Amino acid sequence: MAEALGAPGTVIELFGTPEALHRYATLGRAASDAGITVSEADDEALAALCETVQPQGIVALCHHTDVTLAKAFASGPKLVAALAEIRDPGNAGTVLRTADAAGAGAVVFAGDAVDPYNGKCVRATAGSLFHVDVVRGPDPVEVVRAAQAAGLTVFAATGYGDSDLDGLADSGALTLRTMWMFGSEAHGLSDAVLEAADRRVKVPMHGRAESLNLAAAAAVCLYASARALRNL
Repeated sequence: MAEALGAPGTVIELFGTPEALHRYATLGRAASDAGITVSEADDEALAALCETVQPQGIVALCHHTDVTLAKAFASGPKLVAALAEIRDPGNAGTVLRTADAAGAGAVVFAGDAVDPYNGKCVRATAGSLFHVDVVRGPDPVEVVRAAQAAGLTVFAATGYGDSDLDGLADSGALTLRTMWMFGSEAHGLSDAVLEAADRRVKVPMHGRAESLNLAAAAAVCLYASARALRNL
């Protein structure tokens, strides 16, 4: 809630039970100071507005914050994460949160991906939805081509990559402005996306595990890039 209020023009109205508005008085004051209407609502009304089983008693009605792909790339981000056809809201929200933590400037929900405003996805972002440029809708291959046209090198994360993350780090390739493409755990990235990307990259397995789940693999890749870019 505080993250949404910290993004000017995002919150339309704030609703809360009397008890919650007292408990979260700082949020209510911040909303009022920003000219946002704060309305009381009973438990039944709040339950109807929320998807959670045990709502906290306070809800914000917000504008969508996504931007176009062109606008996201026009700001010159050094690091971008793209989620191609990822439909699990918890995974998608966690990757967005990780991308924010790693310093990415944008997260793209490409193709038939989960809606970033899905309630579970929003909660999984833990406020990061309001920190980065969020793009939704474009075809994954179009996203790859747009990124390349904007000067970004596209790394496609895949367990069958012909490059590995350690090798990229050692060669200095991670110092390039980069967009990482991640696919779903069930199906991975399409052949068309893998072909369009500049490199197909696997996370090396040094132990006996067969693979990492999506969120873990994304964290490893994004933080490897973040470290390389930070040292520039």
